[in-house]
Amino acid sequence: MDPEAFLDLANQVIKLKMYPYFDIAHSLLCALAVREDLGAGAQAFSRKHPLACWLSTMLVIFAGGMVANGLLGEPILAPLKNTPQLLIGTITWYVVFYTPFDVGYKVGKFLPVKVTAAAMKEIYRAKKVYDGVTHAAKLYPNAYIIMVIIGTIKGNGAGFTKLVERLVRGAWTPTAMETMQPTFYTKASLVASIIFVLDKKTDLISAPHALVYFGIVIFFVYFKLSSILLGIHDPFVPFENLFSALFLGGIWDSLAKILGKGQPKEDAKDAKKAN
Repeated sequence: MDPEAFLDLANQVIKLKMYPYFDIAHSLLCALAVREDLGAGAQAFSRKHPLACWLSTMLVIFAGGMVANGLLGEPILAPLKNTPQLLIGTITWYVVFYTPFDVGYKVGKFLPVKVTAAAMKEIYRAKKVYDGVTHAAKLYPNAYIIMVIIGTIKGNGAGFTKLVERLVRGAWTPTAMETMQPTFYTKASLVASIIFVLDKKTDLISAPHALVYFGIVIFFVYFKLSSILLGIHDPFVPFENLFSALFLGGIWDSLAKILGKGQPKEDAKDAKKAN
């Protein structure tokens, strides 16, 4: 592709309006995630506890903004003042849980629809990460770590509220902590936040901002579609294993085990010689 045409495409992507289509895709996938988390009893639960079902779905949809606001000392419920987005979330929740013959859920799970919605949500995620970094930079111009934290939470807020979201539905799962078992989306949002901070606050990245943003979008979309179509769920794992082995004691632990296993054998040989 011609470089100028590629840059023009990048500029168009960065100017995309999220409302209403990208909001619909985001809300649809959030509602589907809640339903799948409920498992086989999802339909019965939605009939018996509609308020808890709705609250948990809204918590997933608006998680990033609510958690980020709480950390920044802003009103936690402020994201809910966006009435059009709240209405979209409520409609998609109703479609996924209550349409006759489960048509809404089946359509949402239909592969072409799911792939399209997933690609749109990743564009939405990139926008949220960038907005989080930008907002934090205005409040704390020199606090790079705060920018990264807010960008990461904006990108995958639902992962950080899973414990509370399940608690709203009456399920207590204390091990469901994103900090203990971070998902790919949290790791990807963290990497994207760091890149946005470096692009915004340093001279380490010389490429135009639009190209950096477009590169993050491509990264998000590519690995999301790879997870759906090819089963590639976390490309960071090999790098994490290598880092853990080199810098977090992995090599030394293995060496200690080898030496520990060898020691009893040497002691046994010395005892036999003594006898």
